[in-house]
Amino acid sequence: MAFTESEYWLGRLVFQHGLAVIYLIAFSAAARQFRALIGARGMLPVPRFVRRVSFRRAPSIFQWHYSDRYFAAVAWSGAALSAAVAAGALHLVPLWGAMLMWAVLWVLYLSIVNVGQAWYAFGWESLLLEAGFLAIFLGNDRVAPPVLVLWLMRWLVFRVEFGAGLIKMRGDSCWRDLTCLYYHHETQPMPGPLSWFFHRLPRPLHRVEVAANHFAQLVVPWGLFAPQPVASVAASLIIVTQLWLVLSGNFAWLNWVTILLAATAIDGSSAAAVLPVPDPPSLAAAPAWFAGLVIACTVAVVILSYWPVRNLISRQQRMNASFNPVHLVNTYGAFGSIGRTREEVVFEGTDDAEITERTHWREYEFKGKPGDPHRLPRQWAPYHLRLDWLMWFAAISPTYARGWLLGFVERLLRNDPATLRLLRRCPFPDAPPTYVRARIYLYRFATPAELRHERNWWHRTLIGDYLPPMTLAQ
Repeated sequence: MAFTESEYWLGRLVFQHGLAVIYLIAFSAAARQFRALIGARGMLPVPRFVRRVSFRRAPSIFQWHYSDRYFAAVAWSGAALSAAVAAGALHLVPLWGAMLMWAVLWVLYLSIVNVGQAWYAFGWESLLLEAGFLAIFLGNDRVAPPVLVLWLMRWLVFRVEFGAGLIKMRGDSCWRDLTCLYYHHETQPMPGPLSWFFHRLPRPLHRVEVAANHFAQLVVPWGLFAPQPVASVAASLIIVTQLWLVLSGNFAWLNWVTILLAATAIDGSSAAAVLPVPDPPSLAAAPAWFAGLVIACTVAVVILSYWPVRNLISRQQRMNASFNPVHLVNTYGAFGSIGRTREEVVFEGTDDAEITERTHWREYEFKGKPGDPHRLPRQWAPYHLRLDWLMWFAAISPTYARGWLLGFVERLLRNDPATLRLLRRCPFPDAPPTYVRARIYLYRFATPAELRHERNWWHRTLIGDYLPPMTLAQ
């Protein structure tokens, strides 16, 4: 087997430019959201975290120094470098320069994730880091794509898909009886603009969707390791199913990184059968030093694969877990259980001096999570609204929000500018409220008749109090 294969030049090109765009989105989101979340005066401040967690457990450049200005400089520098790579700078520098670009992006984003705490505890953070690490060894247009790295990317796609399939079959019974999509589009963390329509599909079609999902995640991934054109067909099926998920919800960049990884398994001949693809360019063989680094990377991934493989075959399979502090060779999977109902925490404030039965409460509006029943959910992915996502967990149980929820309320009571920028609407633009409370509602998608007559996308019913009225004077 040759060490490099020019037939995969197009897949590499799509992957590299696409991953750089995802990095750009991730760094930009970090720069725009960090002050309220993990800033020096944030809900889960980085300085407090690094005082109790060692560099060995959470390697990060912020272990040596932290200030909000420094964090912003790191995040925006990562965004600028990502934009340069996406624009093609990768192919204007020597091979070692291209590797250095990817390595810098990986180190900077790893540094952010490892101090991000609950706000960065998502599987797609580890997926971006693992894909970004492999990108270091993929080369640029001065050398043909290394076959070993292409196989490592297929192994990563396999773990993403097969892990998700197994966790479903081992988890909620509704996956086995094909009924999970009766609920999922309505109860998923952050529905998108088409989620209402997906939810209203006929129930027999929902059962077909679940069966197709099992096929796509438990059978199709094995085809990635077959000869061409079978591997290209398997990759194409994975891409189609991921695009279906893109349309039906908001899962940050999880689906897009999976799509980009799958694209590296499609060879030029297969792509040319359906698309007007130019002939592959003339690419040089890999220099010896580069081949040595690729082999070393491959050996490391093989060794580290012991832990995710053991997890896959375990009956106590874990979802979205990293087995090392640098987030390499992780295990993936999501939605092992599906909620049958949706609860939402709604925050309200008042500027009344005292609370009485006639107190007028005004509601805060979030950007992504359901709130106003009249508002159609928006498409945010691949951008990630971290506060909105954790509000979904907070509604499931206050335990998930124990470390930051009271800090969030305190910032509402102060009209903290960084916190208010995370919201769609603050009902107190001129002066902070006197009291803030939280109530929990049962949400469901409106019926077609309710949508037609009341212009409501959601119907909600008050369950009770989530947090009692709170004030800074207490």
